[in-house]
Amino acid sequence: MAFQPITHLRHVDLAVPDYDRQLAFYQETWGLTKVADDDGLAFLAAEGSPEQYVVRLRRDRQKRMDLVAFGAATPADVDALAEHLIASGVPLVREPGKMDTPGGGYGLRFFDVDGRVVEVSAEVEVRKHRVIEEREAVPVRLSHCVVNSPNPERLRAFYERTLGFRLSDTLYSEHMGDLMYFLRCNSLHHSFAIARGPHPSLHHASFEMRGVEEYMRGAGRVKRSGAKFVWGPGRHLAGDNTFAYFLDPHGNTIEYTTALAVLDEDTWHPSRYDTADPMTQDQWGTADPMSELVAKDSFNDPDPLFTAPPV
Repeated sequence: MAFQPITHLRHVDLAVPDYDRQLAFYQETWGLTKVADDDGLAFLAAEGSPEQYVVRLRRDRQKRMDLVAFGAATPADVDALAEHLIASGVPLVREPGKMDTPGGGYGLRFFDVDGRVVEVSAEVEVRKHRVIEEREAVPVRLSHCVVNSPNPERLRAFYERTLGFRLSDTLYSEHMGDLMYFLRCNSLHHSFAIARGPHPSLHHASFEMRGVEEYMRGAGRVKRSGAKFVWGPGRHLAGDNTFAYFLDPHGNTIEYTTALAVLDEDTWHPSRYDTADPMTQDQWGTADPMSELVAKDSFNDPDPLFTAPPV
């Protein structure tokens, strides 16, 4: 069996210049809960998730995605991953050791082949969470993270070879080739995906809602707040999940979703979906057609490469 150390997605970490505005948006408008903060560093949890936090915000003069974090089952898996990375020539940012973030744990950080920082950790303390009530329009958990890459084929190969991700489906264009790879690390259709973009950056971070009612109520609240509504509401074909995309105050695309497909690992075969088919983007037909303007909103600003965040 191929090396598969990753169990799930943990959190996405962002740095922003207008920290106070960003923090207020994610708490008051997006529906996350601040569980810890320390002089320009805030940790935000989803009420229905056992993860200590799903978003970390950091004050910095430069906007960037600091890192994407995944879970591993045991410290031994983290150590085995470190050996695998070193043997593969992957540069480590932080060697395996005790974590000093909420919940502790044991983890490491490294650069992927594009130059973004990836964190993998085990034995993080489970956060006391709760059942989200009917019509309560707050995120249950972080659903998935999608990144942009100018060479998505190379990046896909890295995550498959190095971290054991498996391909679920592909979006393609007759004129532009493969546009997005959906990758899974468990039975969920995707926890991570790679989009073809002009530079490495965050494409979007997606947050799971309790159901369609809560998803629509949440989308309505964010729309009424004045946040830019990028695309939706609709239902994708790949993953069969709903979508409503917005821009946060710093132009990062964030999504409310629900009903992401759960796959049978033994019988699933990846499909290729043509983006020229309207059903590929939106099975319901309720969202505006995908356009260059919509796509450009998710190109985001280029991230600094092979540069670790200070914390």
